[in-house]
Amino acid sequence: MTDPSSTRQAAPASRTPARGALVGAVFLMATSAIGPGFITQTTAFTAELGAAFAFAILVSVLVDIAIQLNVWRVVGVSGRRAQDLANDVAPGAGYLLAGLDVFGGLVFNIGNVAGCALGLNALLGLDVKIGGAVSAALAIAIFLSRRAGVAMDRIVVVLGGVMIALTLYVAVASGPPLGDALRQTVLPEEVRFLTITTLIGGTVGGYIVYAGAHRMIESGLRGAENVRGITRSSVTGILITGLMRALLFLAVLGVVAGGTELAADNPAASAFEHAVGETGLRLFGLIMWSAAVTSVIGASYTSVSFLVSFSPWIERNRGRLVVAFIVASTLIYLALGKTPVTLLILAGALNGLILPVGLGVLLWAAARRRDLLGGYRYPVWLLALGCLAWVLTLYLGYNSLTGIADLWS
Repeated sequence: MTDPSSTRQAAPASRTPARGALVGAVFLMATSAIGPGFITQTTAFTAELGAAFAFAILVSVLVDIAIQLNVWRVVGVSGRRAQDLANDVAPGAGYLLAGLDVFGGLVFNIGNVAGCALGLNALLGLDVKIGGAVSAALAIAIFLSRRAGVAMDRIVVVLGGVMIALTLYVAVASGPPLGDALRQTVLPEEVRFLTITTLIGGTVGGYIVYAGAHRMIESGLRGAENVRGITRSSVTGILITGLMRALLFLAVLGVVAGGTELAADNPAASAFEHAVGETGLRLFGLIMWSAAVTSVIGASYTSVSFLVSFSPWIERNRGRLVVAFIVASTLIYLALGKTPVTLLILAGALNGLILPVGLGVLLWAAARRRDLLGGYRYPVWLLALGCLAWVLTLYLGYNSLTGIADLWS
């Protein structure tokens, strides 16, 4: 995959990006967040909190917007990837950020391949190992195509639309108590701060916060003259993710509000089956597979994007490295036969560290290194909003360190 963005200096006035590539960048961010964990997490929280979970969704979306506005603004105006900006702000910080991102992305990609396998098993009854291998082969074919960037943009948009449409259908069919959900969006009966921070980490943690931003500057949307488009794109990506979470919440709420107890081993599949019978199980399979395979694409593309600026050889062989990334994830999954729980916990903990480290560096660049942004005067209100969000990410990082410590206790 070619890479038109500069990695050594702020980009000058840029060409107008292709609309398809820009829409692809927005959906790449959204579908990277909507993975197997996203589906399971949303289902579990809905079963626990009921309609009160709507408040957590609203607050997490608002915080996600604050974070994405800053990340996309700094990366977009500078026209440079996060690791390059980090190395200029603090020598070595970019290598640290890249290392955390690539490791976390690789381990989570194992989980994404497992999600693909579970999805095809529910949809077609396909053996999980065969389903994982077939899905990985499809993702590899995308990156081996002559127009890999275009193919990636199109498939994440199409599958993103499929997920939203099918989940909307199940949400309508399950008949959720909309009045109660709307009321508790602003007047919740129960508030769990940990639930909110968990949602934030799952939506903009790790590689996800950079997925769309890196693709955006490679699509040509960069420079201070494109601030309006950068802002609109960053918010749109989060709103798409929030829409999917809200629809999934309503779909599950309609089931659990009636007193139905979901199966402990696969609560999301259970909810869909209760909502629309056997058809619901098949729809769940298609939604799970779509979420997982687009996350495979997003994790692989973004993780390698953190390496390309460190060596001309890596940049020239970017497509092959993305393929190797997918192959490695798939081989580990096939060898283990299941998702490696301990590794996933460790990767999740490290992903919790990526957000405060990366966001902190970008905010410093915005506040103190205008030269990296081509002299652009960063809005004070946006910087203040970003700093408030950064304080919250420190809490996420603290929880992550605790999680790492627990692995060795």
